[in-house]
Amino acid sequence: MLFYCYPPCSTCQKAQRFLEDNHVAYELRHIKNEVPSASDLRAWWEKSGLPLKRFFNTSGQKYAALALKDKLPTMTEDEQLALLATDGMLIKRPLFITGETVLVGFKEVAWRDALGLQAQD
Repeated sequence: MLFYCYPPCSTCQKAQRFLEDNHVAYELRHIKNEVPSASDLRAWWEKSGLPLKRFFNTSGQKYAALALKDKLPTMTEDEQLALLATDGMLIKRPLFITGETVLVGFKEVAWRDALGLQAQD
């Protein structure tokens, strides 16, 4: 299982703590230093069933600087995936990839459900 995160990000830290507290094994990847390829992103996007826009870090500085809110609707899927693959800071984080599922962003209940974990008391 792959866990892509940006270590200074507080949401990524919460997700990592969640994985460790629940004894979920993972391979850590620093999303800024190890940017996923466009082909990996395509495979994960297709597996996730989510709209491609969900893979963009819409609250990030780079997203705003590139005016992607206005540009994304006119870009093809291939162009969007290629753009995501240029800079890990454009990608919504954390990303958790298993054989069966792809989790984008961290919401504890959704992660718990997707990973088949029991709620802790």
